[in-house]
Amino acid sequence: MQPRSPRRLSAALAAMVLGAGLAVLAPGTGTAVAATTGHTISPSTRFFVPPPADGSVQQITKELKAGDLKDAKLLAEMEAVPSAVWLTGGTPAQVAKQVRTTLVEAALEGAEPVFVVYDIPGRDCSEYSAGGAADQAAYQSWVDAVASAVGKSHAVLLVEPDALGNEPSDCNLPTSAYPFTDAERTAEVGYAAGALEKDPNTSVYLDGTNPHWQAVPNITSRLLAAGVQQTQGFFLNVSNFRTNPELQDYGSWVSDCIAMVTDPSHWAYGHPEYCASQYYPATVDDFSTWSQTTAWYTQNMGDAVASTHYVVDTSRNGQGPNTMATYGGAPYDQSATAVAALMQGNWCNPTDAGLGVRPTARTGVPLLDAELWVKTPGQSDGQCDAAGGVRAWDYTAYTRPGWPTDAASQAQFDPLWGQVDPAAGAWFPQQALQLAQLAQPALR
Repeated sequence: MQPRSPRRLSAALAAMVLGAGLAVLAPGTGTAVAATTGHTISPSTRFFVPPPADGSVQQITKELKAGDLKDAKLLAEMEAVPSAVWLTGGTPAQVAKQVRTTLVEAALEGAEPVFVVYDIPGRDCSEYSAGGAADQAAYQSWVDAVASAVGKSHAVLLVEPDALGNEPSDCNLPTSAYPFTDAERTAEVGYAAGALEKDPNTSVYLDGTNPHWQAVPNITSRLLAAGVQQTQGFFLNVSNFRTNPELQDYGSWVSDCIAMVTDPSHWAYGHPEYCASQYYPATVDDFSTWSQTTAWYTQNMGDAVASTHYVVDTSRNGQGPNTMATYGGAPYDQSATAVAALMQGNWCNPTDAGLGVRPTARTGVPLLDAELWVKTPGQSDGQCDAAGGVRAWDYTAYTRPGWPTDAASQAQFDPLWGQVDPAAGAWFPQQALQLAQLAQPALR
């Protein structure tokens, strides 16, 4: 999870790719962002289109030189869609400068930026996107710099993807190597939420994970502890691939659970563990059963009224999650065990993914404030391999010329793409093109 670099496609390149359609790559000419009150995203909001991701211009140029105008145009159109700006570290002065620069660029577009605040100590369980502030004090200083730079500007702020989904105790790492606690994590997220929420024109959301991860009672408890009721709500599906129907069901259940357990007159008051989830009575991998959990909430809400809003990341969910079932058949012939392991790691650079619904604040769903492109399309999730625990492969059942033959090299190899994947945040040309080609709805 990495930010975009401050580069823009040149007018000449845009003209080469789109010809008369040059405006696709230029800032839009629609209505400027309407004033919002009460920390709510206005339905008329235009979201900010950041500079193209580092690597995208080079790939578009390469496609043009190869005479592939169709794919060059698809990639250019992908880069013209609003997406989030990731704040991933640096000194307080450096991150403040990044925020101010983005706000100026957004103002020139008449648009509202979406920021991802991503510098929590012990980030990502020290895995592919490892990093973050050194300690709580350093993190608070960094957050204060972000809040000060935002000032009274209009902005959406998504606070720390994975921070509540992967609390330090979930990482299963020795404290000697990973000296962070759940209490510290909750306090850090709560501090960031409070500091960023002070701006009357911001909409702040906390990590609500996704429907194939934390059960509704678990994430409800963590959200409440981190102060979700002092924010606009929570975000779902960042850097993941769950479908819009799943996200809307899950989002409504989390909001329902929050309402039930915070209503002093409700029988579930103070007990998130009483709430139904995607795991019961529903079965998480059988969407046809999810109506059972919806019915449970309908029957048990009583006078509680759901009011906690949410946003979802649709940047890569156009085709939904890859079940990896293809790899169990010819010509791959992988075992059921290998396919199950691939399924568990299907969040990491899966094949056959496509861009999803374009960002909008007009969702038609009462508590769903916006559909956003949060994860930068085309950027790698990391070096998805067996060594990282997200790939499994029997090379005796299927291999190709040029693939590694020794165990050490195979452990660093991604057989789904037939290569060693780029590092987290680096441009992944093959994945970028596939996302654009398989977009749903299709790119123009």
